[in-house]
Amino acid sequence: MLAVLLSMSFSEESSSSSSSSLNGDAYALLFNALRLIPISHYLLALSLLFVIVIYNFLEFHFVEDLFSGFRGSPVRLTFNSSSPIYDGVVSKCKIVHGRYLVTPWLSSPHIQTAFLHFFGRPPCFSYRRQLFRLSDGGMIALDWLMGSTAGPGDVFHANNFISKDDTTPIAIVIPGLTSDSAASYIRHLVFNTAKHGWNVVVSNHRGLGGVSITSDCFYNAGWTEDAREVIGYLHHEYPKAPLFAIGTSIGANILVKYLGEEGEKTPVAGAAAICSPWDLLIGDRFIGRRLIQKLYDRALTIGLQDYAQLHEPRYSRLANWEGIKKSRSIRDFDSHATCLVGKFETVDTYYRNCSSSTYVGNVSIPLLCISSLDDPVCTVEAIPWDECRANKNVVLATTWHGGHLAFFEGITAAGMWWVRAVNEYLGVLHSSPYMHVRKKVQEPGLHLSTESSIDQGPYLNVSEDGMVAAVGNEQTRNSIVGDHQTNSEMVLDNEQDEQLTGAKSDAVPNTDRTCEPPANTPDTELRNLTASVTSCLNQLSQRNKRSMWLLAYVAIITTWPLVGSALRYIFGKKRKNVLSATLTKR
Repeated sequence: MLAVLLSMSFSEESSSSSSSSLNGDAYALLFNALRLIPISHYLLALSLLFVIVIYNFLEFHFVEDLFSGFRGSPVRLTFNSSSPIYDGVVSKCKIVHGRYLVTPWLSSPHIQTAFLHFFGRPPCFSYRRQLFRLSDGGMIALDWLMGSTAGPGDVFHANNFISKDDTTPIAIVIPGLTSDSAASYIRHLVFNTAKHGWNVVVSNHRGLGGVSITSDCFYNAGWTEDAREVIGYLHHEYPKAPLFAIGTSIGANILVKYLGEEGEKTPVAGAAAICSPWDLLIGDRFIGRRLIQKLYDRALTIGLQDYAQLHEPRYSRLANWEGIKKSRSIRDFDSHATCLVGKFETVDTYYRNCSSSTYVGNVSIPLLCISSLDDPVCTVEAIPWDECRANKNVVLATTWHGGHLAFFEGITAAGMWWVRAVNEYLGVLHSSPYMHVRKKVQEPGLHLSTESSIDQGPYLNVSEDGMVAAVGNEQTRNSIVGDHQTNSEMVLDNEQDEQLTGAKSDAVPNTDRTCEPPANTPDTELRNLTASVTSCLNQLSQRNKRSMWLLAYVAIITTWPLVGSALRYIFGKKRKNVLSATLTKR
């Protein structure tokens, strides 16, 4: 029995040793086989693996385009079923009803966006610059390209090249974050729009375009005051020229927010919003989600820090300069700069208050919105589909590809699809009866009446008790002068002189008709006169300090007949007394 057990154990040990030797031989054979494979094959496999990773990381779609025969993808339109804007305007636009095919060698949203930033192939032309002073003392640059000329220009006066009776449409362009009129996509848009015979003006943001910050106010993603002043000024200067507005990226957010705030009151006839972020809070969550988005976040933050560096004296006084320099994301910059300058409690409060998605439902003019579903900066999650569908004035066009503000097309990437789509849409809208016409509502900030200055005041009315009061449209008239003086450096001096002269001429006849010759003693008359003039100046200076010297002059002129008669009476009596005393002595 013992011998049997020993033989069995020996057989098991021998079998295990033989199996282990066989396993060792198998691995040895495998390594020997791998050594027989050429190094070039390994490099080829690694290259293929690297291409697959990069293909997915950069979201290429070349293979999909290849299998589709490079036919492109159809444009998806979202609109209200009873929208007159779609039926009367967008339905006639062939480009948005066609297909969009990306340039084959740019078949990635990230490659398209990077190509736009570093190359872009912008057309060559020169702007004409107009410096525009805002009501708070700030200054921005309005860069013009006329439909009739694209020659070089310098700082100029708008009245020298556009007449008030000109009916040529004016397209107002609002750039994106840290972009100005020199950006490639802006130059593409401006040049192609001007080729259609339109006058185009780029409203640069504060502190950009080579213009310094001249007030303690900075622009942000929801700052609509500058757009409101520029649009109001252009409508006032060129009332017969229809105004159209185009916003890109952050500029689109500002434009849609402005249109929602103004409603029917805006003088803009039609608008287009390209690649709007829509909801800044969702966009903030998106841009910090993946590695590729974090690269965009960092790149945009560096651009904001460069912008802050240009205006360090004001930022260091109004914001947290050390925090700005250490910012690693847009959210950090907004926390240390935007919220402090703009008086927002938190970053999320700023994002919620400045998002245009809550204002798109109030837009009352024809608005075409274009977004790309693969936009690497402005996520598709933030698009307000239902709000756009509910508003009859809004048509939303989305493409499967396009990147952020890129949409290159053609084998040479010489054109941008969204630029063609916007130009076609605005051209059809301009020739249709669906352009928005501003309702003539009297606004306190800007008076556009063509009535004579007699109805605009101020003029003096002296009542029976001797009190002097300003009547008429004093506040409106003062708003005109204020807007002209602060909103533009191109107000002519003779225009102001005419307004002042009109006010003076209004004052004198009115006073002559109302005042009666004094019946009291000269001393009483003089005291009453002084009191009435003082009361008049106090009341009117409280209403408008800018008119203080004008009112003083008007008061002297209008009361001079009374003062002159009183002085002649007093000095005449004294002269008689002196003469009688001299004769008595003799």
